Amino acid sequence: MFITFEGLDFSGKSTQVRLLSERLSQENFNVLVLREPGGTEIGEKIRSLLLDKQTSGMTDTSELFLFSASRSQLVGEVIIPALQGGMIVICDRFYDSTTAYQGSGRGLSEEAIHVINKFATSGLVPDVTFFLDLPLQELEENATRKIRERPNGIERPGVL
Repeated sequence: MFITFEGLDFSGKSTQVRLLSERLSQENFNVLVLREPGGTEIGEKIRSLLLDKQTSGMTDTSELFLFSASRSQLVGEVIIPALQGGMIVICDRFYDSTTAYQGSGRGLSEEAIHVINKFATSGLVPDVTFFLDLPLQELEENATRKIRERPNGIERPGVL
């Protein structure tokens, strides 16, 4: 089974991924937890590039292709083999984030994004996606708390 979690930054995706993973592991399921972008050596390099403040002049289309390249590597190298091996794969973000951030957020063609997503994932579709929708005030409170917890480790809001 392939499970993804989506939602705005600071909506609690990572917490819910951890809780579900722990519960499934307690039930003796083999679980693999991943995040996007990243999860492979190449994906982590792409993640670093996307988070690098010196790449702030990146075009929206380049950003789309980098996210898609990381995803393609993750699907081919990790997700498909894990699913074929009988594991439950839980991913913190997947292509719905690209549709939201690069489509609605950056104004890129949703039709083009759909084609790129399908190509990058070899057509892989999650069995279930959980979308975490919190009131704006809770998101702001979560963001403030996380900034206090790791002032130099926060990711660029609106990108990941």
